[in-house]
Amino acid sequence: MDIRRLKSFIVIVDSGSITRAADLLHIAQPALSQQLAALEEHFGHKLLIRSQQGVSMTDAGHAVYRHAQIILRQMEQAQADASAAGNSLAGRVSVGLVPFSSAATLSVDLLAETRKRHPGILLHLTESVGQTYSQMIMNGRLEMALLHGTGPIKGVRFEPILSEEFFLVAHRDFAIEADAKPVPVNALDGIPLLLPPTYNFVRRAVDTAFTRTRTNLKVVAEVEIVRTLARAVGSGLGATIMPKAIADRIVSESSEPLICRLVSPRIEETLSLCVSDQNPLSEPALAVRDILLELTARLKA
Repeated sequence: MDIRRLKSFIVIVDSGSITRAADLLHIAQPALSQQLAALEEHFGHKLLIRSQQGVSMTDAGHAVYRHAQIILRQMEQAQADASAAGNSLAGRVSVGLVPFSSAATLSVDLLAETRKRHPGILLHLTESVGQTYSQMIMNGRLEMALLHGTGPIKGVRFEPILSEEFFLVAHRDFAIEADAKPVPVNALDGIPLLLPPTYNFVRRAVDTAFTRTRTNLKVVAEVEIVRTLARAVGSGLGATIMPKAIADRIVSESSEPLICRLVSPRIEETLSLCVSDQNPLSEPALAVRDILLELTARLKA
């Protein structure tokens, strides 16, 4: 098996087109098509279906794609281990940090601690709202992730880390008192809210709370950028309901007088560390996992 064929196959799938993949790989399209044909002949199955919209994977293609990611990562790790033999840990470690959570506040600390303790580790951080981290772990594109939820999902293992309580953050112009008591959800009937899209865990938790209390949820904008959300809330364009770490960040970044109060009935989500239940973590990944657990322990404290 030529490892380049696996690399080419991954690029074809990720780019969605043999033509685009050929451009990215700087090889002729017929040569790339021959690599794909050789790969399909090797496995004895059709791996991709071509259409005017691009390419899509068959069931066999999904299986090969997942294993190709793992094989290439192992090859990279083997090269790193050989280069660093007898020295410190080295290699690439990919970590997903779910946005709108305490996990999103750990990125800089995780980078700093990893650089300090293991300068040979190349840390790849992903903070995306549009991708399913558990699926990326199963496909070998991520080695671990901090995400909302406790599973179960076949192919990955969840380790609950902490429970995040949600807080209302609003400009004082909304006439919400600066009280230490939780603000009732039904008191927020019709208040303009700025929230993530419906597929986001935070949004689903808020939707559920409003539905259970039969309260009108008025979402005036869906915002996926925390900095933009903070500015919009500070400008009085709407209030928001966020996990405490994000609520605190919004308040700290605003020069405007903001109200931050716990919501009642309590809205909360579990933050878990997610890893593959089939592929063991490499030594560099285990080292990064230990740092990540240390940082989340500080959040609990």
